[in-house]
Amino acid sequence: MAFTYFFRDRETLFAIRDLVFPEIKKSRFINIWDAGCAMGPESYSLAIIARESLGYYVFKRLKIYATDLDEENHQFGKIIAEATYPETMLKRIPRDILGKYFTTTSKPGYFTVKEEIRRAILFQKHDLRSLIPIRNNFSLILCKNVLLHLKEEQREQVVEMFHSALIPRGFLVFEATQKLPMKASAQFEKISSQFSIYQKK
Repeated sequence: MAFTYFFRDRETLFAIRDLVFPEIKKSRFINIWDAGCAMGPESYSLAIIARESLGYYVFKRLKIYATDLDEENHQFGKIIAEATYPETMLKRIPRDILGKYFTTTSKPGYFTVKEEIRRAILFQKHDLRSLIPIRNNFSLILCKNVLLHLKEEQREQVVEMFHSALIPRGFLVFEATQKLPMKASAQFEKISSQFSIYQKK
């Protein structure tokens, strides 16, 4: 589980907002899997972007399932459940967004994610190498940095699992530098020349 911060790789988040959300907001239930969520900032950032772009009523239909392995830290559940983070992890958040979705705490220099955003996210431990999805019928699966630590055969197997867990025409998003394994190229269509955003065929 790697260190991260809020609004990291903001360009990919905005690409999801512009290219993915207009399509998946049509679904009755919007299920998203953030596979490799670290200490939670990425999942919360995605939820904030969704709340801003989708509006109140569509956002109520959205659920983000955030998972990570957490072999070393053992603070995964506690930190994410409390949703309280130091100001150093919030520096990339626009000031208006910070004021809208975070509250100050009794501990100086720390902020807590507001309840509306926290309710949209379910966290659990999960090992992608098990090749068993946490559930099915995802509209979007976001997986950053994790596949870089796997062997090529493992990456292929994990992407195959993602494919099976997505709804028809669902979306798979990687870090911009992460490419789709060659064996999976026939299963997905790349929809952006700049970002690693793929749609299930």
